[in-house]
Order: sequence, then structure tokens, then C-alpha cells
Amino acid sequence: MASKIPPPEVIRVQTLQVACDGSGEISPALGHPRVFLRIEEDTGFVECGYCDRRFVLEGGLADTGA
Repeated sequence: MASKIPPPEVIRVQTLQVACDGSGEISPALGHPRVFLRIEEDTGFVECGYCDRRFVLEGGLADTGA
């Protein structure tokens, strides 16, 4: 049985809608096209299909408070 690989980065947010372009510590030119993602309330998180960042809704089901 294969173990689930943790996301490379977890970002806690306060809104259900987020945007991701892969930038952060790197230049936006080196990221990926901006995508708009929606966190589903029944999971409490969404992952970017390009860079695998996980956006977790603060106080939601997936929020561990870490």
C-alpha cells in the first residue's frame, strides 16, 4: 500500500475562493498560469493542479491549526 505524499506547501486562507500562480519565493515569471480555485466546505481544502500547493480554509474540516 503506497503512502500519500504530503503537499509541498500548505497555505491557510480565510476565503473559499483562492488564486494560485505558483509564485511566492520565486518570481511570478517562473511560476505557472494563474488559476482560480474553490475550496469545497465538505473537505475544507483544495490543491493546485499545477504546483500541488494545498489551500486550507481556516477553521474548516482540514484545518489542523498547525
